[in-house]
Amino acid sequence: KIRWCFGYSGSAAVCFSPVSPRLPLSLCRHDDLKEMLDSNKDSLKLEAMKRIVAMIARGKNASDLFPAVVKNVACKNIEVKKLVYVYLVRYAEEQQDLALLSISTFQRGLKDPNQLIRASALRVLSSIRVPIIVPIMMLAIKEAASDMSPYVRKTAAHAIPKLYSLDSDQKDQLIEVIEKLLADKTTLVAGSVVMAFEEVCPERIDLIHKNYRKLCNLLIDVEEWGQVVIINMLTRYARTQFLSPNQNVSEAAEPTSLVKRKPYVMDPDHRLLLRNTKPLLQSRNAAVVMSVAQLYFHLAPKAEVGVIAKALVRLLRSHSEVQYVVLQNVATMSIKRRGMFEPYLKSFYIRSTDPTQIKILKLEVLTNLANETNISTILREFQTYIRSMDKDFVAATIQAIGRCATNIGKVRDSCLNGLVQLLSNRDELVVAESVVVIKKLLQMQPSQHSEIIKHMAKLIDNIQVPMARASILWLIGEYCEHVPKIAPDVLRKMAKSFTSEEDIVKLQVINLAAKLYLTNSKQSKLLTQYVLNLAKYDQNYDIRDRARFIRQLIVPTEKSGALSKYAKKLFLAQKPAPILESSFKDRDHFQLGSLSHLLNAKAVGYQELPDWPSEAPDPSVRNVEVLATLLSYRWWKWGPQRLGSGRDQSQPPRKGKGGSESSSEEGSLSDSSSSESDSGSEAGESLSEKEMKNKKLVSGQIRGQMISPVFGTVKTFELLHRMTGEGLSVEYYFSRQPFAPDSRMVAVQFQISNNTAADVKSIRVQEPKLLSGMRVQEFKEIESLAPGETISVAMGIDFCDSTQAASFQLCTHTRQFYVSVQPPVGELMAPVFMSENEFKKEQGKLTGMSEITEKLTLPDKCQSDHVIVQQVTTAANVSRVPCGSDKEYRFAAKTVSSGSLILITLEKKSGNSAQLTINSEKMLIGTMLVKDIIQALTQ
Repeated sequence: KIRWCFGYSGSAAVCFSPVSPRLPLSLCRHDDLKEMLDSNKDSLKLEAMKRIVAMIARGKNASDLFPAVVKNVACKNIEVKKLVYVYLVRYAEEQQDLALLSISTFQRGLKDPNQLIRASALRVLSSIRVPIIVPIMMLAIKEAASDMSPYVRKTAAHAIPKLYSLDSDQKDQLIEVIEKLLADKTTLVAGSVVMAFEEVCPERIDLIHKNYRKLCNLLIDVEEWGQVVIINMLTRYARTQFLSPNQNVSEAAEPTSLVKRKPYVMDPDHRLLLRNTKPLLQSRNAAVVMSVAQLYFHLAPKAEVGVIAKALVRLLRSHSEVQYVVLQNVATMSIKRRGMFEPYLKSFYIRSTDPTQIKILKLEVLTNLANETNISTILREFQTYIRSMDKDFVAATIQAIGRCATNIGKVRDSCLNGLVQLLSNRDELVVAESVVVIKKLLQMQPSQHSEIIKHMAKLIDNIQVPMARASILWLIGEYCEHVPKIAPDVLRKMAKSFTSEEDIVKLQVINLAAKLYLTNSKQSKLLTQYVLNLAKYDQNYDIRDRARFIRQLIVPTEKSGALSKYAKKLFLAQKPAPILESSFKDRDHFQLGSLSHLLNAKAVGYQELPDWPSEAPDPSVRNVEVLATLLSYRWWKWGPQRLGSGRDQSQPPRKGKGGSESSSEEGSLSDSSSSESDSGSEAGESLSEKEMKNKKLVSGQIRGQMISPVFGTVKTFELLHRMTGEGLSVEYYFSRQPFAPDSRMVAVQFQISNNTAADVKSIRVQEPKLLSGMRVQEFKEIESLAPGETISVAMGIDFCDSTQAASFQLCTHTRQFYVSVQPPVGELMAPVFMSENEFKKEQGKLTGMSEITEKLTLPDKCQSDHVIVQQVTTAANVSRVPCGSDKEYRFAAKTVSSGSLILITLEKKSGNSAQLTINSEKMLIGTMLVKDIIQALTQ
């Protein structure tokens, strides 16, 4: 046996260890870990930290190791330092005094070259809940918000709510940081800064205006939990900035007696939100799907809400916790949007393995979906549920049958007969619940069902459940005139057992006695007096008061004779039939998917869903990209390197009916601007100094000057083979020209040829099937294409900086062909001009995770400058940047859709070896571009 020894050290009792009696127990805990942390070997420290973090992950307390761990915060080993920061984040708030001693070390960590260390240092600093370091935290957050690493900027966004909860007086400064981070174009930051916005300043909706479109377009690429936060915020934003799509808008009344009305035209930004969130219904994350579903329910036109049904039904195959939340929301939706769930009726059938709460919610949904068409199927399903062993579920099923009978008149009688049959059930709970439901149904047509009332009166001796007995007594008393021979006898039996009944039953016995006294005084006068005398001395004061009140009201006396004439009006007044409603009715005033909706009560921190505005707010507050679009257009048109014809000579010409060549793009910029007056135009001049200054001030859309497209070898892709197209063949290529109607779209040129012997009429594009954020501007319908004729048309596609294909139907007057355009990654960008200093400056901002480096071996044919430049520009639409070194080649471009910079550096090494470096916030584009350029250089 181990015995513990106790001794005294001064005035304090100390417990000594049986293993080492000389050392207190508190010093013996984790001794091996402390020794390893004090070691000079990084390998031992790393092993100790791994064990400590593992302890924390298992929920064990490791706070006594804080002094030993905090000493290693300055360790030079990166792996050790990262684990030390993980530990400090967990215990910094508990050990604030010791953590404060290391603040200088954390501040040095904010300058560490490793982005993970910088982020961890900020995370620890914001976890120390001491007001005295608020200025230090604020300074650290401001610096981190400008960090070149998006991971550090994300951590800064996470630190903002922590500082706000510690000192709310810093709100104004924090709002400035939030405004700066909201302008960040990195998907890694978006979700975190929106969460900070929701915590600190949700009322500052003006901060969202200029970032609204960017958030909508970035949404598909944001992390899952960030998507949930952004969607919920945009739902409330849309309810304040757009009109309801389910209403008509009146025009200004003319001086006539009639007011013209036209359907509401949805705001393009409203449509943008719906279009960009729709693909997220396919997300693997249930919270994301639920967020999109609530957005559509609260914002979409009625005709479009149905798209969410299939996604929600898919979630019913998930865990029971997910099913519970989804069914809560489906139950609310199915009241007002019954039609969208009717095709999935069988998905709500109940399985024997379902938990009780899931069963009851599915019953709720089935009841809401019941109509004259499917009621027979639903009632048959309910009949099987009544045989279940789950008593609560059986009771809910009987209530559901009652609701179906109330809502659908043609099945009321059959439901009532079925419930009457349940009165002979052996299960007392089934009988009791049936009685309660029958009572409510009989209130609708009491005169037609006197036999049922008589049958229920006979069951009063067998039913023992208080609520059921009370319901039978109320029913007999309410319709005592329909059963004049049975009612007094029931009162006689209840008078005998009055003293042993439950309070709820006693109250109904008193009511029955009063009603019989007023309608059949001859038979029930003495019984009534007997019951009132028993109630007069009951232990429950409610029963005593009720008896005293009724006696004074119905029994005539010299003083109360005048009152008794009102007794019949009071007791025998016709009662309205009860309305059996869903418990989820009107619950949609809470935002769906929220905790408040789940609890049906306002939870702490819940933000009310705003009402639709009566008048449309100014939509121009979101027009922040107009300047960028205009300048890119003007620079292309008037820039010093403008192509004379707007088309490279290597591009295939368009052949008209007469065989003559024409413009390579329908509706090209030169055509669209031909109507401008030459006298007042500056068409032949370059941008003025003021325009160039404004161009550089565009908010992140253009860094560097846009220049004319750079052409390599034109690659042509087959869209429709003549065999598949039954004589109609289509090829496409990327013209690398700015698409005039929308600078964020990639211009795609189509060569359409008619290889048949007859005219092909009405060639057009229909039903584009696009991923989230993608947009298409279709070419104008070609009325007729003669045999042997080839025509060239242009179409704009916003690929959202993705190489995913844009699919659509190419239609003629007789056929429809499903085709898709998939862009090479190099065609998703446009060239920009930059000086060498500007290139280096921007490259310095795009390091770490934004930098990709690959080594390659150049073939002999790629040793000359001309060949290298040609191969790179063939692989990607980039422009060359001046460079002082003859061993380096630099290129710059921006993505067409988002305007993100792409910087390419090719550096020759010894021999034929070389190194290719790409710097871009778009890591996926950078990775794909590396492969394409290496393939172009080495093939």
